[in-house]
Amino acid sequence: MSCLLAGPVAAIAHEAGQAEAEIDSEHLFGFTEGSDIGVPGERELEQETTARIGRLRAGVVRAIDPTLALKLPLSSDFRIAPGLSFSHFDLAATPGLPVRGESGFNGGFVETRLRLLDRRTAPIGLTLSVVPSIGTIDGGSGLAARAYGVEAALLADREIIPGLLVGALNLNLGLARAEFGGGETVRSSGLEVSGALAYRVRPWLFLGGELRYARAYEGLGLDRFAGAALYLGPTLYAALSEGAWMSFTWGVQVAGGAAADPRPLDLTNFDRHQLRLRVGLTF
Repeated sequence: MSCLLAGPVAAIAHEAGQAEAEIDSEHLFGFTEGSDIGVPGERELEQETTARIGRLRAGVVRAIDPTLALKLPLSSDFRIAPGLSFSHFDLAATPGLPVRGESGFNGGFVETRLRLLDRRTAPIGLTLSVVPSIGTIDGGSGLAARAYGVEAALLADREIIPGLLVGALNLNLGLARAEFGGGETVRSSGLEVSGALAYRVRPWLFLGGELRYARAYEGLGLDRFAGAALYLGPTLYAALSEGAWMSFTWGVQVAGGAAADPRPLDLTNFDRHQLRLRVGLTF
């Protein structure tokens, strides 16, 4: 979830001969994010939809998690972004589990970002992101629950070829607690490292690729290894106008495994496909 120049291009040069705009790296890469956070005085409304398809080997599991956030840079190095989350979950024809479909309001979150290094004056850009959240649906099962979570990430990036090629590296830690009816409580945690490249093929268009490696654990302290997954996929970013943009990525699980399952891929803790669409508007 992550300037307020409304995406990676602050002012897009649509006409031939116009100077290329300065790059804003935040949303160039898909699930991986750049270090830029925007400028004070501008606001950005961002709608993000994440689709998760193909968890479990039998049956069909689809989850769609839309969010809506308002990004407010309070200084050149600090930003806050309150937001709302929603959820849709489908589970069908899975042995031992009922056919089920759930949709509705889930909860809220507050994203905070602190820029530690500015890539315009330092060898790399580096930003710390912390996102606490609360919800009413467990993201893994789609069941009603009192859910709490926090995600912390270090976001690093660099313009490898100034104005054309940008690379990013993220390190993420996630903690979650879900309290179900009947007194059952599930605690989990996860680590993810991701890298991505984005190349400017037009003044308003970036294409690239992303590689992500994620590990899931039982317990809040990375206590017991549950599984791992490796995702690979393309990324796209397009500036729709000077103040509007969109980005899209599609990650496919190409390797992995669950701790208690010798078969290839981890379809117990992770999804076969993960897609993310973002649309932003500056005002």
